[in-house]
Amino acid sequence: MIIKGFIFLSLFISLNLSAQNFTRKDSLQGGFSKERMCFDVKHYHLNITLNIDKKHLSGYNEITFEPLEKTSKIQLDLFENMQIDSIIFQNKKVEFTREYNAVFIQFPTILAPQTTQKLIFYYNGMPQIAKNAPWDGGFVFKNDSNGKPWVGVAVQGTGASLWYPVKDGQTDEPDWGAQISVAVPNGLMNVSNGRFLGEKDLKNGYTRWDWEVKNPINNYNITLNVADYVEIKDKIDNLDLKYFVLRENVSKAKKHFEEVKTMMNCFQTKFGAYPFAEDGYKLVETPYLGMEHQSAVAYGNQYKKGYLGSDISGTGEGMFFDFIIIHETGHEWFGNSITSRDVADMWIHEGFTTYAESVYIECVKGYETAQKYINGQGKRVMNDRPVIGKFGVNNEGSGDMYNKGAMLLNTLRHIVNNDNQWWEILYKFSTAYKHKIIDTQTVITFFETETKQKLAPIFAQYLNYKNIPKLDLQLTDNNLYFKWTADVQSFEMPVEITIKDKLLRLKPTTTWKRLPVSIQSLDKISVHQQKFYIKVTK
Repeated sequence: MIIKGFIFLSLFISLNLSAQNFTRKDSLQGGFSKERMCFDVKHYHLNITLNIDKKHLSGYNEITFEPLEKTSKIQLDLFENMQIDSIIFQNKKVEFTREYNAVFIQFPTILAPQTTQKLIFYYNGMPQIAKNAPWDGGFVFKNDSNGKPWVGVAVQGTGASLWYPVKDGQTDEPDWGAQISVAVPNGLMNVSNGRFLGEKDLKNGYTRWDWEVKNPINNYNITLNVADYVEIKDKIDNLDLKYFVLRENVSKAKKHFEEVKTMMNCFQTKFGAYPFAEDGYKLVETPYLGMEHQSAVAYGNQYKKGYLGSDISGTGEGMFFDFIIIHETGHEWFGNSITSRDVADMWIHEGFTTYAESVYIECVKGYETAQKYINGQGKRVMNDRPVIGKFGVNNEGSGDMYNKGAMLLNTLRHIVNNDNQWWEILYKFSTAYKHKIIDTQTVITFFETETKQKLAPIFAQYLNYKNIPKLDLQLTDNNLYFKWTADVQSFEMPVEITIKDKLLRLKPTTTWKRLPVSIQSLDKISVHQQKFYIKVTK
């Protein structure tokens, strides 16, 4: 997901403060109940008709799944305002009950483990309209400059069950992928995830557009985009690049999207091969700013450099690239391929992807420029609340998950203190957990194993507490005394300082250490805060 310009921090503050009084509804949406965890989704086939004039959709989701244990009851999800027409299992209607957005399906018999089962969930309704997509989830209905309909949807955080029945959580992705079939008024095109299978005139004023994803896919990444689109084809090596843009923007898109190939070369070098090559790569022009919809990345940055024409880092270094192309595509590796089990761990999506912005800059303009950019982002961190949210209640942590998460990774890079090793570690992380669902502990264990260093206290300080570590320095009788002040009692982390043009690498802990020096003032000491995201007191 993208950060909201220069006011995103206050937005996340208000969202998270209001989310602290958790309810039964929160637990149903974000929890890990038996009814949710007793089965594994294998495939979705979403087949719907979108009536744009009435802002209404109808159809079904055919869900293939396997029980993981004996069960006669499972939980799916669909927003309360959407009508359930029927749920069909083995050619018969089954009973169900609803509690808030949760739908509990009662089967007539006990389902055996490791058996392939299938149900068809018919529904209809007028889905929630987004007040300010993509931060406020829902549908967006607009018109292009020629007066033709232009429709999109973005639901991260709000929930995919806003518009289709689904097992609505990040714990389970359909192992065999998904098919998305959307019928829209003749003269318009629908673009969804994956490869195009074909179109069919339904002879009722609608044409159905069929798309297929071969890879597992996050629920919130499944999407539709409806407009008078024109397709632009390109390629890099063996990877298909396709751009679906409004007819009026074809010429500017052809030129502007040349950056995609430079980006792909960089990211594939640093993070491994594009993780969804079987499904291709698409940018789809949307009536909202952007979202990381897997293999159909939503693009709405108006063909401008930076973030809608502004540098989000405040350094000027973010103005040579299109922020939405780089950030949202970075999510293909971090968020779409590597996914957090709980939204409380969304820093795994956003921290790594925000860091990927500086990786791109380093590929094109070098280390110093990248460090300038990422430290500019660091000045935007609020340190208001922990980065990690509350588990099991659909609660994201602080909006600092973006920039503070990136600053943590930049700090880890300089703890490693060996760039060749750092890039090897990052590459191995991206490829080892390709198409995997993980948590923060998985990240910590991996980085500790690869670096052979004790990093858990460092992760804990930056992610579980709002404060960043503070390096305390005192000078007494030509001795420099130094220590960390941190919430984690076992906190220790190396840091670099310069004294009289001499680079020193200190290893402070939370108890005072002494270093003999021949200086008369702490002003003669320079702490390398561009490498380590810390506070310093002298």
